[in-house]
Amino acid sequence: MPRLYPILDTATLARRGCDAGAAARAMLEGGARILQFRHKGSFTRDVFAQAERISALCREADALFIIDDRADIAMMLDAGLHVGQDDVPAHIARRLIGSDRVLGLSTHNAEQVAAAASQPVDYIAFGPVYATASKENPDPVAGPDGLRMAVAGAAGRPVVAIGGIARANAAEALAAGAASLAVIGDVLPDPCTPEAIRSRIEEWALLLRK
Repeated sequence: MPRLYPILDTATLARRGCDAGAAARAMLEGGARILQFRHKGSFTRDVFAQAERISALCREADALFIIDDRADIAMMLDAGLHVGQDDVPAHIARRLIGSDRVLGLSTHNAEQVAAAASQPVDYIAFGPVYATASKENPDPVAGPDGLRMAVAGAAGRPVVAIGGIARANAAEALAAGAASLAVIGDVLPDPCTPEAIRSRIEEWALLLRK
């Protein structure tokens, strides 16, 4: 897994006045090697077209493209898939998308991590590690100790830390054993211009090389 895992959350992008396609291009130009497209509303024709454009950008940049929640969309775009606890079960998702596509699963506690470790997933996301504003009714904050527990219970699967991840706590999350850091808000500077986003991704890259 790339150490930085930017998530294009359409609700957050809309609040910041950012176009998802422009943000994706800027992140890839800044060096991002994986992007997740996260849309919690209906997949309208316009939303699908947006995801399709970002998928093409990722192919051009030789970067992984992941769709959140929707196995059908992932299959149509030949993308990877990320599922949560309330989505299609991981073993069914694997059957749907095939063995070649990347599959990730969200977890929030020790029981879910243990169950995920027996599923046919490529990585386990765990969180929220820190307080987050990007999710309604989030699970309890786990902190670095919870993240260490997840890493210990993941049976060797890479663990992606998620929830409130920012430059200020990145080193702590990595020290707790995270293989990758999923970031939503802290890859979107203010003002949210393509130039600023590209610079922020480059800043993250420098930070994670230390």
